[in-house]
Amino acid sequence: MLTMEEQAQIAPPAGTGSEKEQAVQRMFSSIARYYDLNNSLLSLGLHHAWKRQAVAYLSSNDRNVLDVGAGTADLALLAANRLGSGARIVAADFNYPMLAIGLKKVRKADRQKQILCVQANAERLCVPDGTFDGVTTGFCIRNVADLSKALAEIRRVLKPGGRFVCLEFSRPTVGWLRQLYDWYSFTLLPWVGTKVSGDKTGVYDYLPASIRTFPEQEGLMRLMYEVGFRHVEYRNLSGGIVAIHIAVK
Repeated sequence: MLTMEEQAQIAPPAGTGSEKEQAVQRMFSSIARYYDLNNSLLSLGLHHAWKRQAVAYLSSNDRNVLDVGAGTADLALLAANRLGSGARIVAADFNYPMLAIGLKKVRKADRQKQILCVQANAERLCVPDGTFDGVTTGFCIRNVADLSKALAEIRRVLKPGGRFVCLEFSRPTVGWLRQLYDWYSFTLLPWVGTKVSGDKTGVYDYLPASIRTFPEQEGLMRLMYEVGFRHVEYRNLSGGIVAIHIAVK
């Protein structure tokens, strides 16, 4: 159980949010306790390597890092391990049940003095301009209601020269892999995910659809430039099934 102090730390923000925000909240609340298990099952364990590669793009000199859409705190914990005890990480997510599980993992890893879990909206980060040396996000940014607004907000809270590392599903670069991945995403993934979690909200139908409608590698890079990042590059992983975008303010 979380203490009252810890529950207050991640208390829900005021306001009802947009229709998409409410729908995403319901879906991820439904699967929170199965989220880590299904991540491992549905990615065949690859998500662990993808996340390690993402945090490797943080600068070793980063002292204050924000993980947006932290979920169950995997990236925040990996960032803490990489950057050492002198770094401070804020793990922010809009979904309370997911973040509550993340806080338990942080506490189990004895990182609660280094990682602060807070409930926050990626489009409305309540911190001053230029607060963080680095920002990370993993498999989150495609779920925001307004992608350009979220990217601009992330840029705002970065210090000049700060780095944004975005790990997200993308578009496979080879035709046969795209066909196989589409079959997997729209047929096998919803069946397995729903069977394991018992979900009735349709989240495992929503997830592959959200990947299909999300900008591909070059499109996301263009959006990052449009909101003001001065240098953007990306690295494909697993044939482009996922990509890491690195953007500098």
